[in-house]
Amino acid sequence: MYIGTTDTAGLHHLIWEVVDNSIDEAMAGFATNIEVKLLEGNVVSVEDNGRGIPVDIHKQTKTSALETVMTTLHAGGKFGGESYKVSGGLHGVGVSVVNALSSWLKVEVCRDGSLYTQEYVRGKPKFKVKKIGACSQTGTKVVFSPDTEIFSKVEFDRRRIVDHLRQQAYLTKGIRIIFIDEREPASFYYAFRFDGGIKSFLDYLNDDGEKLIHENIFYADKDSNGVGVEAAFAYNEGMETKELSFANNIYTTDGGMHLTGFKSAFTRTLNDYARTNGYIKEKDDNLTGEDVREGLTVIVSVKLREPQFEGQTKARLGNTEARTAVEAVVGEAFKIYLETRPNDARAIVGKCLLAAKARAAAKAAKETILRKGVLEGLALPGKLADCQSRKAEESELFIVEGDSAGGSAKQGRDRKFQAILPLRGKILNVEKARIDKMLANKEIRSLIIALGTAIAEEFNIGKLRYHKIIIMTDADVDGAHIRTLLLSLFYRHFPQVINGGYLYVATPPLYRVQSGKNFKYAYDETEREKITEEFSSKGGSSPRGEAGDSGEKSSPVNIQRYKGLGEMNPDQLWETTMNPQTRILKQINVLDAKEADRLFDILMGSEVMPRKHFIITRSHQVTNLDL
Repeated sequence: MYIGTTDTAGLHHLIWEVVDNSIDEAMAGFATNIEVKLLEGNVVSVEDNGRGIPVDIHKQTKTSALETVMTTLHAGGKFGGESYKVSGGLHGVGVSVVNALSSWLKVEVCRDGSLYTQEYVRGKPKFKVKKIGACSQTGTKVVFSPDTEIFSKVEFDRRRIVDHLRQQAYLTKGIRIIFIDEREPASFYYAFRFDGGIKSFLDYLNDDGEKLIHENIFYADKDSNGVGVEAAFAYNEGMETKELSFANNIYTTDGGMHLTGFKSAFTRTLNDYARTNGYIKEKDDNLTGEDVREGLTVIVSVKLREPQFEGQTKARLGNTEARTAVEAVVGEAFKIYLETRPNDARAIVGKCLLAAKARAAAKAAKETILRKGVLEGLALPGKLADCQSRKAEESELFIVEGDSAGGSAKQGRDRKFQAILPLRGKILNVEKARIDKMLANKEIRSLIIALGTAIAEEFNIGKLRYHKIIIMTDADVDGAHIRTLLLSLFYRHFPQVINGGYLYVATPPLYRVQSGKNFKYAYDETEREKITEEFSSKGGSSPRGEAGDSGEKSSPVNIQRYKGLGEMNPDQLWETTMNPQTRILKQINVLDAKEADRLFDILMGSEVMPRKHFIITRSHQVTNLDL
């Protein structure tokens, strides 16, 4: 309930909950250092130099306050008191839930010159809180081992932890966060401290090579009616919008009132400036939210006493006072920014006006394409070999590369529930194109009609004609490129298809290994070598026709390399790639939407340098380049 899930995300959430307590101490001005360690066996240690959890007797429970905090829900120092003006661990359950979900946990507290400790087994104390020595500083250290009876896989992801801790360091000015991974012989060490706050965060987000269109980054940091507001934004030459919002250092993935307040103040202030300075003359020509957010990267962070989140996972902030505060702070600061930096203002307004013109042109073109009857009510595309079933839950659509592969797939399929849509060559890269150009593309339009959902404002997931949409391309570089183009299309314009679990990638074999009447398919080099060795050891010969171990003359081992799906007979394609009983399908999902968005932007966007840097830094990972 409190960590959201017991899979990998929930496992890492245990670390976030303990770190949140240390961050709370830092936001309150009591902690300056936090150290997170991964130890052998995926044991986690989190230590800070805050005040230390109180150890005296709790008034209500009549036991040590430390034991109460570690074992009782809603008993944290934040509940019912003034310990923190703002806090991320809002439910007061964080560390007690971590304790309950750990097979073993140990806490050490340095406070008032003494060192105290207590250990727990699945949330139950092994002994009373005891004093074990003296100490000269203050702080809390929590060491825990997640319970393998609750988490099916206990394996922490270093990169995931580093990204989260870096983010927390950006959001808490001046805090020093250290991360050490000691699970391997060569330990990894990271240290973060950002005195620039979210302004430094913005620099980091824009470090993908996208050139800014203005010189000065906007930054505001001010309290308004008891709500701390920190906001920063910058425009780049791209088209994508990046919006990150936080409340008490908690990433609100679905935004909320604070982000709404920013958008409202931002659009209103920009329109006022553009009209006052003659950029906009007609009354109805105001810039829309869509116009002003193209190429915009924005971070909004608020800190408030009693945040109201929608859902236990804290995905959306509901406080109306957050909207009021952000509107006031951003509206005033942005007005001053525009008036005192005319060159920056001119560049920003110019980009927004250009976006508005492009939007109007795209809208007209899109409405022409999407007018009644173009994507709805017409016959399905002629190249589509549809299935007999009209039940979406049992129907499959194979998106196939080329007419040759399409022909094999049509002959090899089960007509009852499998439909085939061959595409000619590489489709348009939608990462570089507006929707009007995309809809003018014949191949993409055929795919949209086949799906049945329409697109953009008219999109309706309930009209999806197939609940398995399978991308089936050749197992070579060109096939991988086409697959990436299709994934870009679905990620940008049909995210509901991915989120619903309807998108898959087929896995055709690379080789057919045969010895006499026996044959097997291999899906990679390693499997090919294994099968070859197996056939040879059973009396078959090597690919060169030499005798097997038995010394008897036998059939040679022949290896056929499939360069494309079109080289496979229909029955082979069915047996290896399309038969639900024997095929391998990879379901597409997005575990980290922010990272996925960044990678699609780098790999498929218009900027060359970020893509070049990505390729160069990862070139050593290529072990089998298909030239």
